[in-house]
Amino acid sequence: MASLNFPVGRSVDLACLGRLAVDLYAQQFGARLEDARSMAKYLGGSSGNLAFGVARLGLRSAMIARVGDEQMGRFLTQTLKAEGCDTSQVQIDPERLTALVLLGLKDRDTFPLLFVRENCADMALDAALIDEAFMAQCRALAITGTHLSTPTTRKAAQTALTFAAKHGVVRVLDIDYRPVLWGLTGRGAGENRYVADAHVTAQLQEMLPHFELLVGTEEEFFIAGGVSDDLIASLKAVRALSGATLVVKRGAMGCCVIEGDIPAHIDEATTYRGERVEVLNVLGAGDAFLSGLMATLLQGKDWGEATKIANACGAIVVSRHACSAAMPTPTELDHWFGGSRNPKVDADSQLAHLHRVTTARAQWDELCVMAFDHRSQFYDMAREAAVSDTRIPALKKLLVQAASQVETERQLQGQTGVLIDGGDYGRDALASATGRGWWVGRPVELPGSRPLRFDGTRSIGSDLVHWPTEQVVKCLLHYHPDDAFALRLEQEQKVLELWEATRQSGNELLLEIILPKALVVAGEEDAAVLRAVKRFYNIGVKPEWWKLAPMSAAGWQALETLVGERDPHCRGAVILGLNQPIAHLVDSFRVATNPIVRGFMVGRSLWMEESLDWLRGSIDDATLVSRVAANYTVLVDAWRNRRSMVRTVA
Repeated sequence: MASLNFPVGRSVDLACLGRLAVDLYAQQFGARLEDARSMAKYLGGSSGNLAFGVARLGLRSAMIARVGDEQMGRFLTQTLKAEGCDTSQVQIDPERLTALVLLGLKDRDTFPLLFVRENCADMALDAALIDEAFMAQCRALAITGTHLSTPTTRKAAQTALTFAAKHGVVRVLDIDYRPVLWGLTGRGAGENRYVADAHVTAQLQEMLPHFELLVGTEEEFFIAGGVSDDLIASLKAVRALSGATLVVKRGAMGCCVIEGDIPAHIDEATTYRGERVEVLNVLGAGDAFLSGLMATLLQGKDWGEATKIANACGAIVVSRHACSAAMPTPTELDHWFGGSRNPKVDADSQLAHLHRVTTARAQWDELCVMAFDHRSQFYDMAREAAVSDTRIPALKKLLVQAASQVETERQLQGQTGVLIDGGDYGRDALASATGRGWWVGRPVELPGSRPLRFDGTRSIGSDLVHWPTEQVVKCLLHYHPDDAFALRLEQEQKVLELWEATRQSGNELLLEIILPKALVVAGEEDAAVLRAVKRFYNIGVKPEWWKLAPMSAAGWQALETLVGERDPHCRGAVILGLNQPIAHLVDSFRVATNPIVRGFMVGRSLWMEESLDWLRGSIDDATLVSRVAANYTVLVDAWRNRRSMVRTVA
């Protein structure tokens, strides 16, 4: 067992006090920061990364920090909450802005870093707002060395440490030495990791006796001990001030754990081997290491197990673009140690897939989706009604209103969904639906194309760059496993292109398969669809969603078995409508009780007749919304009652 004595029976495993910022990472690898043209946004700051990483590993973390009362501050608190981190102790600053960090990835050894932290919110952490009662409910407290660098944050850290000591909370210092944040370098030298400075050493050494665990790189122990380039002398200087367990991070060599006397040579210390991987971005590796270390120690594991997990977490994160978002899940770690991983982390497709599907994401246990992503059908309706297609955008916004009305009337929160196109017809409706907490899908296929073509672009990856992450990519594919070889291959290649594009963009993928009528054999539809699904799994496509025509109970059972074998993290299947009468769809729900079926996505059956009447001027806006909402309600109720309908029939 580890020598640290963590209290038990408390509501928070680890509270993290320190830096919390927004990281903006250049997306151009090999470019100077000056030449970066686009950035990816992540939660950052060493303490923020730690709180996030520990929560991702399944423990109860909490953040003690300060953010601005603005969009970036809300982004940070929402991101932490989504991962399961307690943000009740994050202070909101009415005047200061949330800190920003800009990072470039020039080469394997050069990571230009710019801290935009002038009078920022997290460096104004108010000691008076540190809550003793909250601290008493914590098992451990981790503080970042940066928050010992100014009088304001130092006072807050000292207050938290006093409360922690009073209530038996294990106190941890992540030395986290950034010379630029101590005012020792020019502001553009954020990547500089070491500058000797007697004042910094004195400030750190004054605080060392208050901690039971000290964690840092060799350079960070140089500054803590005050003896540049002599690790053992620095460690001895630290030991003279503190009896804490010392964890020295040594990169690919692993780490050393020193619980007692300092050895004559660092290689004589208890050493735990690291993982050798190809580095993409070193930043965040230390935070990932500490996340794995603390999460495992807090679970009662020994140093061997804790450092094994810590080294793996660090190795995985250095192979990825981000810090916090790159943190692994327990499922990823199971794969990492399971004996089947690819030695090149970035080439391990299963690890990448697990990272997508086992991190925190919105839950959709059931989905009732109104689909009006149609384009050619709305154009045809406008022509039939003898009106301009410029009326279609207003019509689609009214359909959003109908969905919203049913959500309210049927308490459909967390189950409401829409499919809307992003072109001229649906753009306004799509914008109004996005951000409501709905499931929102958006099509990419050129209507009626076979072989598949993408609508409005020859480069789907370039197009998805501009999509909100919450929008699900929906692709309708007219496909049969018995298609002519050349046609089948061409369609599969387009789907693979789309699959890879969504892996990069972060959007989920819904693959809708409709069998071409000319190839449908009566009584064999289910078997053909299942063969199609299996074929896409065979070529490596694992969509989050399948959208399929109604099947028999046996068909749904076979689908559940297939998906369970090939991708147990798949969200599931939804039933498409194919413009069938509502009564027919209601009847199809009776056999859709298998848990693989998560709901329905139905379009024209709900709104086609009503939309034609509206376009002709036969009904007004309110009547259209009311009638479409009534149709939608029938399906919602039928879906919710499908199991009781089965019992009634039986």
